[in-house]
Order: sequence, then structure tokens, then C-alpha cells
Amino acid sequence: MSEELHLQEAVARFVRAFGLHQPAQTPCGQPIPVSEAHALGELARDGALRQNELAHRLRLEKSTTSRLVTQLIKRGWAERTPTPDDGRGVLVRLTPTGADAAARLARARAERFSAVIDRIPAHERAAVLRALGILTEAIDET
Repeated sequence: MSEELHLQEAVARFVRAFGLHQPAQTPCGQPIPVSEAHALGELARDGALRQNELAHRLRLEKSTTSRLVTQLIKRGWAERTPTPDDGRGVLVRLTPTGADAAARLARARAERFSAVIDRIPAHERAAVLRALGILTEAIDET
């Protein structure tokens, strides 16, 4: 089997095992689309972001991010406000309800990753993290 095919199959197995192919819930079992969970995490980290910065961080098109933010607003989790320094810019920030949802997700994510890391032999953990970093960098470069 070629290295390319081996990598393809390994990534596909990982995606399925981790639950990334289930768009209606997060890998930590929360009933929230994965894209919304990532957006909540980014907004919780920084308090507020320009919508175009959120798109960049999530690696989504601007129109997709706009629809995503609209969905967060419909859930009562986020709000759009004009940027103070640029009348054309839009800031997205979490509402108190959104901050609560982000905190629940963070707890569920911490529990899931704790369970995963506990199943990796201690002497292999650094290698796993290093491999994920290398894989991410290789994807970024393509």
C-alpha cells in the first residue's frame, strides 16, 4: 500500500473514531454542530472578534461564517456589534447564554480529551502530539 493511501485510510479512521463525520454533534457528544462549537471556543477565548477574523481562524469562507454567526444569534449565543474604530467592521461577541454554552462545551471537551490522553501510553504521548503538529503543518502548506 502506498504511503498516500495509508495516510488517507488512517485519517479516515481517525475522523470516524473521533466522531468528526457527525455534523450535528461535537466529538465530545454535545448536540451542537462542530462548526458552532469551534466558533464558540474562539469567541470565548477572545471575548469578541471581527467576523472576518473568526472566518480566518475557522478556515471558513466569509459567507459561511456569516451564516454560522446568524445561527449563533438565533440560538441567543452571540450578537453582532459595529467595531468602535471602523464603521464597516462587525464584531461578534458571546451573550451570557453563549458564554454558558461555551463553558459547557469546554468542560465536555476537557473530559473527552482527558479520557483519550489517558488511553495513550505515557511514553507515546509526546510522539502523538508531535505527529499531529507535523500533520497540521503539512496540511497548512498544501
